[in-house]
Amino acid sequence: MKNRINGFYWVVTGLMAAFMLMASIPDVLRLPQAIEIFGHLGYPAYLLPFLGTAKILGVFAVLMPGFDRLKEWAYAGLVFDVTGALYSHLSVGDPVSVWGFAVIALVLVGGSYVVGRLRTQERSIIHADLAAA
Repeated sequence: MKNRINGFYWVVTGLMAAFMLMASIPDVLRLPQAIEIFGHLGYPAYLLPFLGTAKILGVFAVLMPGFDRLKEWAYAGLVFDVTGALYSHLSVGDPVSVWGFAVIALVLVGGSYVVGRLRTQERSIIHADLAAA
Protein backbone atom coordinates (compact mmCIF):
# COMPACT_ATOMS: atom_id res chain seq x y z
CA MET A 1 0.00 0.00 0.00
CA LYS A 2 2.86 2.37 0.84
CA ASN A 3 4.39 2.13 -2.63
CA ARG A 4 1.02 2.71 -4.33
CA ILE A 5 0.30 5.87 -2.34
CA ASN A 6 3.86 7.10 -2.88
CA GLY A 7 3.67 6.42 -6.62
CA PHE A 8 0.27 8.07 -6.92
CA TYR A 9 1.53 11.09 -4.98
CA TRP A 10 4.43 11.59 -7.37
CA VAL A 11 2.25 11.19 -10.46
CA VAL A 12 -0.32 13.73 -9.25
CA THR A 13 2.32 16.10 -7.87
CA GLY A 14 4.39 15.85 -11.05
CA LEU A 15 1.35 16.70 -13.17
CA MET A 16 0.48 19.58 -10.84
CA ALA A 17 4.05 20.90 -10.90
CA ALA A 18 4.26 20.74 -14.70
CA PHE A 19 0.85 22.39 -15.10
CA MET A 20 1.63 25.22 -12.68
CA LEU A 21 5.13 25.81 -14.07
CA MET A 22 3.80 25.95 -17.63
CA ALA A 23 1.16 28.45 -16.47
CA SER A 24 3.75 30.63 -14.74
CA ILE A 25 6.22 31.01 -17.61
CA PRO A 26 4.04 33.38 -19.71
CA ASP A 27 3.45 35.45 -16.57
CA VAL A 28 7.12 35.80 -15.69
CA LEU A 29 8.05 36.59 -19.30
CA ARG A 30 5.10 39.00 -19.64
CA LEU A 31 4.12 37.49 -22.96
CA PRO A 32 1.52 39.46 -24.97
CA GLN A 33 -1.11 36.74 -24.57
CA ALA A 34 -0.73 36.79 -20.77
CA ILE A 35 -0.97 40.60 -20.72
CA GLU A 36 -4.10 40.42 -22.90
CA ILE A 37 -5.76 37.86 -20.60
CA PHE A 38 -4.87 39.90 -17.51
CA GLY A 39 -6.25 43.05 -19.13
CA HIS A 40 -9.45 41.20 -20.05
CA LEU A 41 -9.82 40.23 -16.38
CA GLY A 42 -9.25 43.83 -15.29
CA TYR A 43 -5.84 43.39 -13.65
CA PRO A 44 -2.70 45.47 -14.23
CA ALA A 45 0.12 43.83 -16.17
CA TYR A 46 2.67 44.60 -13.45
CA LEU A 47 1.18 41.79 -11.33
CA LEU A 48 2.16 39.14 -13.89
CA PRO A 49 5.84 38.68 -12.92
CA PHE A 50 4.94 38.67 -9.22
CA LEU A 51 2.25 35.98 -9.59
CA GLY A 52 4.38 33.92 -11.98
CA THR A 53 7.35 33.99 -9.62
CA ALA A 54 5.12 33.13 -6.65
CA LYS A 55 3.77 30.09 -8.53
CA ILE A 56 7.28 28.91 -9.38
CA LEU A 57 8.44 29.29 -5.78
CA GLY A 58 5.29 27.50 -4.56
CA VAL A 59 5.95 24.55 -6.85
CA PHE A 60 9.57 24.34 -5.71
CA ALA A 61 8.45 24.41 -2.07
CA VAL A 62 6.01 21.56 -2.71
CA LEU A 63 8.71 19.48 -4.43
CA MET A 64 11.38 20.09 -1.76
CA PRO A 65 11.80 17.25 0.73
CA GLY A 66 11.07 18.16 4.32
CA PHE A 67 9.88 21.68 5.20
CA ASP A 68 6.33 20.51 5.94
CA ARG A 69 5.14 23.90 7.19
CA LEU A 70 6.49 25.63 4.09
CA LYS A 71 4.67 23.06 1.93
CA GLU A 72 1.39 23.88 3.70
CA TRP A 73 1.84 27.56 2.91
CA ALA A 74 2.85 26.79 -0.67
CA TYR A 75 -0.25 24.68 -1.23
CA ALA A 76 -2.39 27.44 0.29
CA GLY A 77 -0.80 30.02 -2.02
CA LEU A 78 -1.35 27.84 -5.08
CA VAL A 79 -4.99 27.28 -4.10
CA PHE A 80 -5.50 31.04 -3.62
CA ASP A 81 -3.92 31.74 -7.01
CA VAL A 82 -5.99 29.17 -8.90
CA THR A 83 -9.22 29.98 -7.04
CA GLY A 84 -8.69 33.66 -7.81
CA ALA A 85 -8.16 32.84 -11.48
CA LEU A 86 -11.31 30.72 -11.57
CA TYR A 87 -13.37 33.42 -9.85
CA SER A 88 -12.00 36.12 -12.17
CA HIS A 89 -12.83 34.16 -15.32
CA LEU A 90 -16.31 33.35 -14.06
CA SER A 91 -16.88 37.01 -13.07
CA VAL A 92 -16.22 38.31 -16.58
CA GLY A 93 -18.38 35.59 -18.16
CA ASP A 94 -15.66 33.54 -19.82
CA PRO A 95 -16.75 30.18 -21.26
CA VAL A 96 -15.76 26.83 -19.76
CA SER A 97 -13.05 26.47 -22.42
CA VAL A 98 -11.24 29.33 -20.64
CA TRP A 99 -11.93 28.71 -16.95
CA GLY A 100 -11.75 24.91 -17.26
CA PHE A 101 -7.97 25.10 -16.96
CA ALA A 102 -8.32 26.69 -13.53
CA VAL A 103 -10.59 23.81 -12.46
CA ILE A 104 -8.01 21.29 -13.69
CA ALA A 105 -5.27 23.13 -11.77
CA LEU A 106 -7.43 23.23 -8.64
CA VAL A 107 -8.07 19.48 -8.87
CA LEU A 108 -4.34 18.79 -9.35
CA VAL A 109 -3.25 21.03 -6.46
CA GLY A 110 -5.96 19.62 -4.19
CA GLY A 111 -5.19 16.06 -5.23
CA SER A 112 -1.48 16.53 -4.60
CA TYR A 113 -2.19 17.98 -1.17
CA VAL A 114 -4.62 15.23 -0.12
CA VAL A 115 -2.45 12.37 -1.35
CA GLY A 116 0.59 14.04 0.22
CA ARG A 117 -1.21 14.14 3.57
CA LEU A 118 -2.14 10.46 3.24
CA ARG A 119 1.46 9.67 2.44
CA THR A 120 2.69 11.62 5.48
CA GLN A 121 0.15 9.94 7.78
CA GLU A 122 1.14 6.51 6.50
CA ARG A 123 4.81 7.27 7.14
CA SER A 124 3.97 8.45 10.67
CA ILE A 125 2.11 5.21 11.36
CA ILE A 126 5.01 3.11 10.05
CA HIS A 127 7.52 5.07 12.16
CA ALA A 128 5.31 4.70 15.23
CA ASP A 129 5.06 0.93 14.65
CA LEU A 130 8.85 0.68 14.28
CA ALA A 131 9.41 2.72 17.45
CA ALA A 132 6.99 0.50 19.40
CA ALA A 133 8.70 -2.69 18.24
